[in-house]
Amino acid sequence: MSDPIEIFTDGACQGNPGPGGWAWAVAPDGERHGSGGSPRTTNQRMEVQAVLEALRANEGPIVIVSDSTYVVHCFRDKWYVKWQRNGWKNSKKEPVANVDLWEPLIQLVLERQPQFRWVKGHSGNRMNDLVDQLAVAAAKGPFAADRDETPVQSPAQDRLFDL
Repeated sequence: MSDPIEIFTDGACQGNPGPGGWAWAVAPDGERHGSGGSPRTTNQRMEVQAVLEALRANEGPIVIVSDSTYVVHCFRDKWYVKWQRNGWKNSKKEPVANVDLWEPLIQLVLERQPQFRWVKGHSGNRMNDLVDQLAVAAAKGPFAADRDETPVQSPAQDRLFDL
């Protein structure tokens, strides 16, 4: 079995809710990456979308590295098991947000068994900073007309790799 690849993910939102973006990039250099956005979303939704898109786009053993405790704890602490058992209600008996993203993500996680690792955001980690920049650029649009989270590469995102 090959060594797992590290994929950094991030979500960003200008306002909450507001225009948002998600991004993923494969370590060590971020040359392989993806991003997209939505005209009206939340930061948590973009964090989940980033992981979902990263798993859809990459094969083999994977370690997801995220600054989102929401995402990391969901899988590390198996929150999703309780959510499913409780009819998609959280510990406060409120509906779990973003079920339309959690369901396919949970299915992929169960099939693929990625590992999850938390990284402190905005702390000088080069790869975390890169996906943050990509997600912020994606939040500025353009946005796909047919689906909120369709990947769309913007010129601003391309310029990040010219630096």
